[in-house]
Amino acid sequence: MDLKIRGRTALVCAASRGLGRACAEALAAEGVRVTITGRDPESLSATAAEIGAMAGGEVGFAAGDIGTEDGRRLALKACPQPDILITNGGGPPLGPFGDLDEEQWRQAVEANMLAPLSLIRAVHPGMRARRFGRIVNITSAYVKAPHPLLALSVGPRAGLTAAVSWLAREGVSDNVTINNLLPEMILTDRARAGFDAMAANAGVNYAAFVEGVVADLPARRLGEPREFGAVCAFLCGADAGYVTNQNIVVDGGHYPGVF
Repeated sequence: MDLKIRGRTALVCAASRGLGRACAEALAAEGVRVTITGRDPESLSATAAEIGAMAGGEVGFAAGDIGTEDGRRLALKACPQPDILITNGGGPPLGPFGDLDEEQWRQAVEANMLAPLSLIRAVHPGMRARRFGRIVNITSAYVKAPHPLLALSVGPRAGLTAAVSWLAREGVSDNVTINNLLPEMILTDRARAGFDAMAANAGVNYAAFVEGVVADLPARRLGEPREFGAVCAFLCGADAGYVTNQNIVVDGGHYPGVF
């Protein structure tokens, strides 16, 4: 399927590995000129080279923490007028609500709500002026079904979801969409860490916990990052211009709700 975005530009945040990388790979495979961000220059440079070799084109990169003002400045300097923006960030620490202090909340809100909003604010007007834009926020399925150990993740991301809702509806008349992808049960390093913490909290070993997780999934398996990347690329496609303000769960059918 040709998504009709060859030659477009994309800024993909926190993409040296995991879900961000999967999105960058999927977009690069469609002929999009991708710039990725990440905190580790060596890892980021290697990832950019690997994706470029796979897609047959050069992939740019901007090293820095996207959760900081300097990191965002460097990212936008490397890709100043993206047609596509994928916001993403490293997950905050896991822990029960009572164990979280005020500084941890500040950091989580900065990284997972204010940073994406800052990037959206920077690129959205230009997208509307050019009459093409696709913004995808990688949030979490737990925004719909909160987990007791993930308050730092869920709170800011729920705020982000609400904050962009009207903007997503306002910009679609200029062919600019904003959607949120809600991953869960996809095997990344972050998921492994989460399973480990949840297993410890439940008092069982890691292997037994993961086995139980898989048994509870309608798909009967964990998801692969490439599957998530494919959904992201579709939402960025030219023919997805009538899809906006949606929260799309990618979790193998685990979420039991209707809405």
